[in-house]
Amino acid sequence: MKLTYKKSGVDIKKASLFKDQIKPLVRKSFRKEVLKDIGSFGSFFRFPKEKYKNPVLVSSSDGVGTKLKIAILANKHDTVGIDAVAMNVNDILCVGAEPLFFLDYIACGKLEPGVLFDVVKGINNGCIQAGCSLIGGETAEMPGMYNEGDYDVAGFCVGVVEKSKIIDGSKITAGDVVMGLESNGLHSNGFSLVRKVLSKNELIKMSNELLKPTRIYVRPVLSLLRLAKSDKRLAIKGIAHITGGAFYNKIARIIPHNVDVVIDKHSWRVPKIFRLIQNKGNVPEDEMYQTFNMGIGMVLVVKPYNIPKIKSALEKFNLRSGIIGEVRRGKKQVKIV
Repeated sequence: MKLTYKKSGVDIKKASLFKDQIKPLVRKSFRKEVLKDIGSFGSFFRFPKEKYKNPVLVSSSDGVGTKLKIAILANKHDTVGIDAVAMNVNDILCVGAEPLFFLDYIACGKLEPGVLFDVVKGINNGCIQAGCSLIGGETAEMPGMYNEGDYDVAGFCVGVVEKSKIIDGSKITAGDVVMGLESNGLHSNGFSLVRKVLSKNELIKMSNELLKPTRIYVRPVLSLLRLAKSDKRLAIKGIAHITGGAFYNKIARIIPHNVDVVIDKHSWRVPKIFRLIQNKGNVPEDEMYQTFNMGIGMVLVVKPYNIPKIKSALEKFNLRSGIIGEVRRGKKQVKIV
């Protein structure tokens, strides 16, 4: 018997047919700056230079993590693509950047077009939510690297911000307050712990809750930044995406060396899913706030008098928010009380 690439586990023809299948779907996310359809050796995006005086490109690369194991277990694949987008666009949003385009990378043991179509549908949906274009990517069939039925998803995003409008936390001072924006559940962090705590049957039974996609904050936060252009009092001094390392790690990244942030954990209602995980796994309280978002997916650091207008603006996007902490003089520490 003659050996071929297909017999070794890689079906190039099937991969080509899959790319043709997703083209009409992906076009739905195209902004006017996209110049070519997907499938070329490179992806083409015309930079909108007329909108900026001194533009700075901002990039991010991230994946979904072991949340994918639950998607595979539950055979539900239409939301994890949103997670892949959210993890990237929310990160660059933290410096005030608008996402422009996104590329994905999907690796699998054996190409299952139906499963991967659902994944790409989710990626495209996430791009539409974020106002960016899915302009390319790679689907790699890798037998021996991944078991049949297993796959991994990662992404790469590029955005832009006016240099004078970069948000880096350097203007944060004692007396500022921390606003919390509600999460959509677990988002995409802590799933290795979740899978230790919950049984296989519990993971399947609770899959709808566990697989809720990461909330994409781009449109509401960019709307706030646009408001701040006309009203300087609405300035946002710092933004943190509460992901791996959660409150302690992510907020510490954006505050100057001469201040602390004190988070009042009683200032919002922690969703039941977090308490269930904590109680079933006997997980220490500090570990929960080090690992999970606990119901707060993003924080903004602002002046206290900005709160009413910011809350009102976010409510237009059906996004609840509130004061969850304050900035005090200190040594770049985050404390949860």
